[in-house]
Order: sequence, then structure tokens, then C-alpha cells
Amino acid sequence: MIRLLVVDDSALMRKLLGEIFAAEGDFEVAVARDGREALDVLEQFRPDVVTLDITMPGLDGLACLDRIMLERPCPVVMLSGLTAEGAEASLEALARGAVDVVAKPAGAVSLAIDDLAPGLVRKVRAAAQARPRPALGLAARVRARHAALRPPAPSPANPEPRAPSSPLPGLVLVGCSTGGPPALDSLLSALPAGFPWPVIIAQHMPGSFTGPLARRLDGLCALSVQEVTRPTPLSAGHVYVGRGDADVIVARRPAGLVAAPAPAHPDHPWHPSVDRLVASALGHVEAARLVGILMTGMGRDGARSMAELRARGGRTIAEAEESAVVWGMPGELVRAGGATRIAPLDAIPAELLAWIG
Repeated sequence: MIRLLVVDDSALMRKLLGEIFAAEGDFEVAVARDGREALDVLEQFRPDVVTLDITMPGLDGLACLDRIMLERPCPVVMLSGLTAEGAEASLEALARGAVDVVAKPAGAVSLAIDDLAPGLVRKVRAAAQARPRPALGLAARVRARHAALRPPAPSPANPEPRAPSSPLPGLVLVGCSTGGPPALDSLLSALPAGFPWPVIIAQHMPGSFTGPLARRLDGLCALSVQEVTRPTPLSAGHVYVGRGDADVIVARRPAGLVAAPAPAHPDHPWHPSVDRLVASALGHVEAARLVGILMTGMGRDGARSMAELRARGGRTIAEAEESAVVWGMPGELVRAGGATRIAPLDAIPAELLAWIG
């Protein structure tokens, strides 16, 4: 049995979530009305995984998460609204050690709960097997505090794309899901401003979260990071984050290659789709000039296409099981024989720099 603690100040939400997981048959569920009660129940119930509402009176979700990570670390899935404030708080929660975030439906929860349930159950199951990493959360929080001391960079809704100054030598394609934002922080913060290849990222995430994610990463690394909201020319030293709830593809325009948003394709269950990103890149760039990196995440998105990339002469890195929050996606790549290298998270930047400088 999976021991689950549901923490939410809404009696209706506690009831609905309790019913969802009780119906699965392999969950033992306890509930708490707020952060303080959650800390008491945590010691008595000793859950395998916690769902934690971000917005609660008294000890809110972020403060409660801090206490959990310090006092009894266990996997935590945050429940967040789809507002801009909810997205920012969700990214902060991931930086502090939460495993994943589930977006609460807008409007009447009781009417939308059936749509929420399948994804929530999948994420909670995966989180129950995940490795909570409070050290990563603490490091990210310290970096965020230093970043907060700098003047904020302007973030226009539609920044004017800059044309590449010279033909691109190659592309780096990154895929991740559960546990991905802190892993992206670790990867990108280790790359120099003069990194010679563009980087395109497919991180499974709701659409309202990827803009704040790109802005957060932009403040934490030397590269220029932006969300892909329209066809954008690819430039060295730049990072392009696919918009959530949609896909990001590589396309060719008269002036050169671009990263472009694309409607979510029904053949791919997760978005932005890593498989679709890699397949599109293989359609325009020879495999020898592509590097694929598949990091933490549940499922198998990206494994098939990156194995194909390697088979055609490209290079791939799979995050090692020892560092991945969930060794689903990179593990599938390894099992498919598609990993040129298997490396723990902190060694991936060095592998990448050794290959392309």
C-alpha cells in the first residue's frame, strides 16, 4: 500500500482527493487541514508521499514544504492554481525540493475533478517512488536569493527575435519531466555565456508555468533563456523553452532554423513532447550535429527518438539513476541502448562541454 497524506484547507478538495485515491485500491489516505496539522500527522502517519496545497492560511504550502524537507524528507506533489502567482509559487516549491506540481482546475473543482484525476494519480504514484532532494532545493533557493538582489531583466510579452549571426554548428535537445526544473537549473547554470550551440528544452509542464520557468532560468544562468511563443531564430548562447500544453519543434525558414510552437499532437501523451522535438530536429539537421540529453521524468517520452538520434550518428546523454528524481525517461533510453553516455546530473555539463566546447 502507498501511504498518502493529503493536505488542503478545502474540505471539498480533501473529500474529492480522498475518494480518487481510495478508489485506486492501493492507497492508504490520511488528511490534514493546514500546514501545522500536516506536520503533526506526518510524524504519526509517516506517509510515502504528500500532496500539498500551496495556498493555505497560517502555515502555507511553501513554509510547510520547508519544514517537511528539513524534518522528515519525503516526496511532495504540490497542488497549485493556474494563475501567474500560482506558477511562480510552484517553481519556488520545485526549487525547495517538491517532486512535481499539479495544476488545480479553474472553476468548479467538483465538475473538473474527473479530468484532473488520471494525471494526478500518475504523478503521485511516480512521486511515491522518487528520491526527495532537499539539498537541490536548498541550493536553488540560495541562488534564487542572489538573483533577487540583481535588477530584474525586462521580459516583454513578445520579444523581438534576433537573427543568428552565423550558421549554427549544431543543436542541444533537452527533455525532462518530473523533477526537471531543478535539473535544468543545474545543467544550464554550469554552461558559459559563450556556449556555441543553441539549447532547446521540452519540459512537461502546464502552459501557464513555462513562461515563469524561462524567466527564472534566465536569472540563474549565463545564457539567455526565453519561452518559445512564436517562430524564433536559433542563436548560439541562447536557450529556448517549449511552451507548456503545446509542442516545440525545429523548423526551417528562409533565414535559417527556428524553434517554433506547435499545437499539442494527439499521438504524443506528454507536452511539450520530447519525441516530437527530436524528430523535428532530425528532419532538418544531420544527426552528427545533434546532442540529446534526457533527464529525470516519468514515462518514456524521448527514449525512442533519442535512440534513433544515436543510431543515425548523433550523441546522447541519459541522466544516471543515482541522481534522477524519477528514472523513467532516461532509464528507458538506457534500456533501448540509445545512451552514448550515462552520467549523474552534476557530471552532465562536463560531458556536454567535452563534446562541443
